[in-house]
Amino acid sequence: MSDMTPPVEPSDSPPGDGYWKASDGNWYPPEQQPGASGQIGRPRSVGLTILLSIVTLGVWTWVWSYWNGDEIKTYRGEGLGGVAYLLFTIFFAPVTMFLAASEVERLYRQEGEEPRITALWGLWFLLPLIGNIIWYVRIQDAINVYWAAHGQTNDPGL
Repeated sequence: MSDMTPPVEPSDSPPGDGYWKASDGNWYPPEQQPGASGQIGRPRSVGLTILLSIVTLGVWTWVWSYWNGDEIKTYRGEGLGGVAYLLFTIFFAPVTMFLAASEVERLYRQEGEEPRITALWGLWFLLPLIGNIIWYVRIQDAINVYWAAHGQTNDPGL
């Protein structure tokens, strides 16, 4: 006999806290999340992130990188983590664009889903200003969708 809880039939809303929707359309309990070992991260507002990055002349990107790197590592139990992302963002910002996209890509692939972003999206740094904005919009959307699919119900904030 298996100790796996059977999936809950497809619906638009989760049957309980922490339930996540797999690519098969079924909802599964939190303990059955593949690769998950920690707490689900927080969705963040794309617009607020871009606005604060502009107003703080880029300093907000350091905070954003730390938070997202830390949440992904906490959730997956592996990865670079917040401090490494902070250091890369301060000293080698373009590297962060590839590394963050790569880790988000792995979140999706570990569940057999097609990723919403890949490491190649890091090439947007080659297009000054608008490339960075396009990259932030795309990666934050991919992160927000992933957290929401895994039971995070908070509205995006900082």
